[in-house]
Formats: sequence, structure tokens, C-alpha cells
Amino acid sequence: MLGGGTAGARLGAVPARVTAEMAVEATRIGGELRAAVERNLSGAVLRQRSGRLASSIDLSVRPRGGGVTASLGTDVPYAAVHEYGGTLPARTILPRGGRALAFPWQGRERFFKRVSLPPVTMPERSFLRAALAEMEPDIRAAMAAAVGRAVSA
Repeated sequence: MLGGGTAGARLGAVPARVTAEMAVEATRIGGELRAAVERNLSGAVLRQRSGRLASSIDLSVRPRGGGVTASLGTDVPYAAVHEYGGTLPARTILPRGGRALAFPWQGRERFFKRVSLPPVTMPERSFLRAALAEMEPDIRAAMAAAVGRAVSA
């Protein structure tokens, strides 16, 4: 049992202060990490086409058991093949609303009833893990500073 008086109360409040400080710091540094990921998606690792992947990057910070859990990720289906690489299977593209597909081919507009695509091997182009690795020292320092502030308060 903790000693009585002010010292005991202050000591008993340390875990809650640590959690609160870490949540604030995780949110701040998570925003910086999100910005680094978005930079990777703007040309550093991938060339942005529609912006869907960059706009889908989500930061979640939650208290968990006396600490804080932060996660940064995306739910876009094609994100994993860019992050880790892989092979997309061969497939056939068929028209949806018409009888033919139309697009330029060999300098002229051509029409096709179907187009067969071969398998495509995608190289690993990490935009999430690369940003995390780059910022790891800053993240560790920020979390240590947050704990230090909470303990000394």
C-alpha cells in the first residue's frame, strides 16, 4: 500500500498521467508519421494517381491496459501489394455496360470484346514501414519525453 499524504497521492496518479501524456504524444507524432507516409505516396516511393491511398491513411490512438496503442494503416485493397510486393494473377477484362472496350492502341482508337492481361509481378514499395523506420528514433524519443513529463509532474 502506498504511503499516506500528498506523496502517496502523487505517486498513485503517475500511471494515469503517463497514459495521458503518451496519448497526447502518440497523437502528435502519429500526425507526423502520417505526413511522412503521405510524402512517400506523393512520389518518394509511389507516384500518386488518384490520391485514394494517401487519403485513406488512418491514425488510431487508444488507451490500452495502462499504456497507449497507436496504429497507422489503410483499408484500401491494393495497399498490401504495394507495401509488400506480390504477383497479380492473369485476368480478362470484359466490358461492363457496352459491347466493347475502347481505348487508344498503337496510335488509334481500338475496340475489343475482351482484353487478356498476363500476370504482373509488383516489386515491394514500402510506404508505411519505410516511414516508420525513418521516424523510429523520433518516436522513441517522443515517448520517452512523454513519460518523463508525466513522472516529473
